[in-house]
Amino acid sequence: MTRKILFTGAVFGVLSIVLGAFGAHALKEVLSESSLASFKTAVNYQIYHALFLLIFGVIQSKFGKHLTKVIYYLCTFGVICFSGSIYFLIFNKHFQFVDMPSWLALLTPLGGVFLISSWVLLGMYLVKNVKSDA
Repeated sequence: MTRKILFTGAVFGVLSIVLGAFGAHALKEVLSESSLASFKTAVNYQIYHALFLLIFGVIQSKFGKHLTKVIYYLCTFGVICFSGSIYFLIFNKHFQFVDMPSWLALLTPLGGVFLISSWVLLGMYLVKNVKSDA
């Protein structure tokens, strides 16, 4: 599982750098200010969670298999749903790939719930299991 977590974190990191550069250069003249701000939010959340997965991949051996899988999948699907839906919505708005199904907009908050849940589970585990020096 460690390699899978680290690989996913690295892929998310690379993609966020590529998409961030693409947004800053190629899309700057194409997107409205609000769309560009949303795009930047998606990139930022993706890079934060890429780092989350890289750090989690290093420390996850202490967590147990089940909790490790739950945190990994919540974070991974959270990034895909949150950032991915924002990218899709913005590109589709400006380039009209497909007719937009109304339910697709629900993926963004669902992804946010998944991301929050991964942090909550990580925090609960750490508070419960990490001994304090004080």
